[in-house]
Amino acid sequence: MNLIEKMFGTHSERELKLIYPIVDKIVALKPEMEKLTDDELKDNTRKFRERLEKGETLDDILPEAFATIREASRRVLNMEHYPVQLIGGIVLHQGRIAEMKTGEGKTLVSTAPAYLNALKGNGVFIVTVNDYLAKRDAEWMGEVHRFLGLSVGVVLNAMTPDERRAAYNCDITYVTNNELGFDYLRDNMAIYKEQMVLRNLDYAIIDEVDSVLIDEARTPLIISGQSGKSTKLYEVCDILARQLERGEESAEFTKISAIMGEEIEETGDFIVNEKDKVVNLTEAGVKKVEEFFHIENLADPQNLEIQHNIILALRANNLMFRDKDYVVKDDEVLIVDEFTGRIMPGRRYSDGLHQAIEAKEHVNVRRESRTLATITFQNFFNKFTKKAGMTGTAQTEEKEFRNIYQMDVIVIPTNKPVIRHDNDDAVYKTKKEKFHAVVDEVVAAHEKGQPVLVGTITIETSELLSKMLTRRGVPHKVLNAKFHEMEAEIVADAGVHGAVTIATNMAGRGTDIKLDDKAKEIGGLKIIGTERHESRRIDNQLRGRSGRQGDPGESRFYISLEDDLMRLFGSEKLMNMFNALGVPENEQIEHKMLSNAIEKAQMKIENNNYGIRENLLKYDEVMNEQREVIYDERRRVLNGESMRTVIMKMITDIVENAVDMSISDEQGTEEWDLTELNTLLLPIIPLPPVALKDDQKDMKKNELKHMLKEAATKLYEAKEAEFPEAEQIREIERVILLKVIDAKWMAHIDDMDQLREGIGLQAYGQRDPLVEYKMSGYEMFDSMTAAIREDTVRILFHIRVEQKVEREPAAKVTGTNKDDTAVNAPKKREAKKIYPNDPCPCGSGKKFKQCCGRKILQEMNSNPELKNKTVQMQILPQGGKKEEK
Repeated sequence: MNLIEKMFGTHSERELKLIYPIVDKIVALKPEMEKLTDDELKDNTRKFRERLEKGETLDDILPEAFATIREASRRVLNMEHYPVQLIGGIVLHQGRIAEMKTGEGKTLVSTAPAYLNALKGNGVFIVTVNDYLAKRDAEWMGEVHRFLGLSVGVVLNAMTPDERRAAYNCDITYVTNNELGFDYLRDNMAIYKEQMVLRNLDYAIIDEVDSVLIDEARTPLIISGQSGKSTKLYEVCDILARQLERGEESAEFTKISAIMGEEIEETGDFIVNEKDKVVNLTEAGVKKVEEFFHIENLADPQNLEIQHNIILALRANNLMFRDKDYVVKDDEVLIVDEFTGRIMPGRRYSDGLHQAIEAKEHVNVRRESRTLATITFQNFFNKFTKKAGMTGTAQTEEKEFRNIYQMDVIVIPTNKPVIRHDNDDAVYKTKKEKFHAVVDEVVAAHEKGQPVLVGTITIETSELLSKMLTRRGVPHKVLNAKFHEMEAEIVADAGVHGAVTIATNMAGRGTDIKLDDKAKEIGGLKIIGTERHESRRIDNQLRGRSGRQGDPGESRFYISLEDDLMRLFGSEKLMNMFNALGVPENEQIEHKMLSNAIEKAQMKIENNNYGIRENLLKYDEVMNEQREVIYDERRRVLNGESMRTVIMKMITDIVENAVDMSISDEQGTEEWDLTELNTLLLPIIPLPPVALKDDQKDMKKNELKHMLKEAATKLYEAKEAEFPEAEQIREIERVILLKVIDAKWMAHIDDMDQLREGIGLQAYGQRDPLVEYKMSGYEMFDSMTAAIREDTVRILFHIRVEQKVEREPAAKVTGTNKDDTAVNAPKKREAKKIYPNDPCPCGSGKKFKQCCGRKILQEMNSNPELKNKTVQMQILPQGGKKEEK
């Protein structure tokens, strides 16, 4: 705590002083609310809405509304908001982040601000991290809202557009961040207004806000379609990558080195920089690639794809590890979320990396997809009029929340003091020594019955510890990406005395671990971290699993000098000091200096990751502005507006541009290049060839423009007159405009991806890549809008009355990069299964095996083509015809 904070209190403490009087008002209303009958309490909802219609604000009615929901929760759920939960609710209503420790009841906290803001009628989204929590909270907390007369909906991955629309039209909607974001993108790909599912983006309460807005924000949401690109090159590059020799990473090449003319000594065919996750070919490696592909110069533009793919193959083989970054299951590569340790079905690495890993693992290499729509979480959630969030850990990322989301973090006091004891880190020289120490500690705790939760970063570590504990005869449960279906159940039982649970990272987040009485008596839940995470916040989340609501508990992290964090980011000075101490094997070291060094390494990585996300946002800002222009134009079309004025403007703009491109202001009529003008203009607007008559020799450029605009306008009016009804041509205008906008926008997304990929090279020319990206991006957007104008006008001038013009999607959607669905979910049988002894559905009264079943079997035996195949038959009542489906 710095001097100013000591004198005036922290930011949170100062802000809480302004909130306490409001909480006192809410609590003071308790006796008044308790006197109301259920019907009178429910009627408060109507009264509040009336007051809002008459001009009162949400802040005016807040104390009474919060007191109402508090009393309703007590009656319906037998759960009454603690004063600290009311504080959290007020912070959420103010559009801020409430940091509340694990076990403080964040789920109940959200009910008060959700109820208050839903009274406006614009809808409230409560955003969760997975379908399980969305469904659980909608059913559980939704009871209170429904009791007070509000409608509650939930959006789950498997829902149809109609079901989603109904859920989004409720007063309060529970939904995951991915579903909400993708529905926004899909709405902006819809070809009819009726297909859209969302309404206002007014107010969102984001549960586990750090997970959604920080961890997930590294990867934008992407809706994709199929690309026509071959996958053979990935397999060929993988064969070559395995033949190349890895070299040693050389010392950093500084500016002084360059000035002194020092040369870098390269070894091997490629160098791997684990810290920055980068692979580079050496000169020898480049030669080998050129020889392998029989090309003269790998750097030639036509060889960029080979260059890109060999680097991907080297990354896949040297930086991406099975059972850590991904798992292979059912001939498919599935990504493991580095923050949650969960498998993410449907999600794929972008830019060809996923295909490179598929080639490495010798599974089916799927075709690359084409991006149809994309947005970052930063830009999506910033579209809300007001947003708020809650989590157990946000303070370490407060700078990012302020700078990117304009949200400050308020630390809410706990209902009961935290008595958990957080021990200093135990440091060992090698991983082997560390894991033996962890197992010894687990065995000692288990012998006295104390429940233990062991947190790991990788699946590999969780399985190694599981084997070690099995050898020591310790019964335990393992929760990692391979068993995520049982996640909530396993985590909930982790506080039972004698329980030993191994879990990857943040598994079971959102599920409370409750202690039984025996567990409380012997020290509560013991947390053992087997490695420090890159982010302090993730470590704090693991610690926060223990010591909820004043429960006893303890935590300790076990680390070794061989851990990735220490190996890549620990200082050399620290390593030397450790070695100088001459620590004996299996000796544990605890020292404040070590803990500080670890924290500094984590802060270094956090700043680096923040930089990556900030950079992503800066680049996406360019696309975001362009996206808004395109989506606004699409909405006008979907809303059924007449686009005639837009089309007329397009026509006159095309004339202006054609004249300006072929004739300069200084030229006289005798110098005008009318051939070029006709070449530019006539393929788009089929006017008679432009030629000057004798009496037009003194014509000015502006007069020519005016003459051509008039002629083009009359020509379009003649085209309109060909259609019997005015609305017919208006709908055709909307259809054509929509088709052209979608096709050009999707191509533009691809072009911007390509631009982004190569823009880093500008740094070599002493240019700022971001500035160059913005300038090039705006030029490309101008070119795209010009192409939209030209294609739309060209098609409309050549349309015929008898032509059938219908709205249709510009591309077929094949998936998203963040589908958290159970991809291999069992398929539901369309018709009820008929068993041999069931009554035959034909109505004969016989058993199926003695009636139609026997006939089907005879047909199969007599027809060789049907043998060994499952045949589904449509069985009609007796006398009816039987036909194959």
